[in-house]
Amino acid sequence: MAVVVRRLVLLVLGAFFLVPLLAMAEFSTRGAGGSRSLESWTAIGSDPDLVEAILASVQLAVTSSVLVLVLLVPTMTWIRLRLPVLRRLVEFLCLLPITIPAIVLVVGMAPLYAWVDYFLGDSPWTLTFAYAVLVLPFAYRAIDAGLSAIDLKTLAEAARSLGASWGTVLVRVVVPNIRTALIGASLLSVALVLGEFTIASLLNFDTLQVQVNLLGKRNAGVSIAVSLLSLLFAFVLLFLLSFVGGRRGSSAVEEG
Repeated sequence: MAVVVRRLVLLVLGAFFLVPLLAMAEFSTRGAGGSRSLESWTAIGSDPDLVEAILASVQLAVTSSVLVLVLLVPTMTWIRLRLPVLRRLVEFLCLLPITIPAIVLVVGMAPLYAWVDYFLGDSPWTLTFAYAVLVLPFAYRAIDAGLSAIDLKTLAEAARSLGASWGTVLVRVVVPNIRTALIGASLLSVALVLGEFTIASLLNFDTLQVQVNLLGKRNAGVSIAVSLLSLLFAFVLLFLLSFVGGRRGSSAVEEG
């Protein structure tokens, strides 16, 4: 009975996720007279503005992920080892952006971006700072779970007793042991950046979702095709995450 219920639940959940994707694929391949056509998909590569927006969003996803990891991993490690009294304060500050609506963040960031544009130009790359703040709560939770799953203090003290510097401890001891958590934080950051619209639109930057919104007003087929493509990209990243995490778990079991 339990097996039947489990399979039924998986079937319902699979239909819940797959039916909208199939509907998007069906709509994006509609041609004239009810025929099937890949015109909407081939048009993705022929639109220079769309290609530029896709590349900008991918670059922003990468830079935002890297920036958040570079800021959080050393900070959270040092706080757990040396300043545990500040852990609650840092947690509060990192989770604060999730409680603030994106439109409010834009209102606060707009004056700052006037100076950012003045010193660094109006390149979409400058959105990295805004997106780093936006993904901070999700990355923090993923990394915090990874650090909580290991005996960080014992590992750090053992490495230090063998003559390792703090940089070596961080790079060769901490990072390999929380690799899955770092990949999870990166995946969440990439998915959020690729799907973000409000901040980019109100700050007048041309990113993927801004272009999808504009395309939806003049060519719905291409807009749906791009949206489906971005979803499939996120699913592939999720699969790679589970694959890497599974290999990591198997290696740990074999070593044990």
